[in-house]
Amino acid sequence: MNAPHPDHYASLRPHLRAMFRLQWEDAQDAYVLLYPEGMVKLNPSAGEILARCDGTRELDDIIDELEDLFSVSDLAADVYRFIDHARQRGWLD
Repeated sequence: MNAPHPDHYASLRPHLRAMFRLQWEDAQDAYVLLYPEGMVKLNPSAGEILARCDGTRELDDIIDELEDLFSVSDLAADVYRFIDHARQRGWLD
């Protein structure tokens, strides 16, 4: 699957849809996404991405933060793919 073109996302400020709430669950040792019908346990990278999708940060800034956090580079394509996935699932506006 090809990554979306970066220009499509450069100034995007993703945020969770109102029906979802992201929180850290000690019992799960993970971030979970809560919604009226249930819960999704997120893997560590998904949790870190969604934790930054608060509508105040541009996607490029989120990517920079994640690259600093994990001491890696070239995360953009992976983050773009996850954002697409999250939007398809209805998690993000």
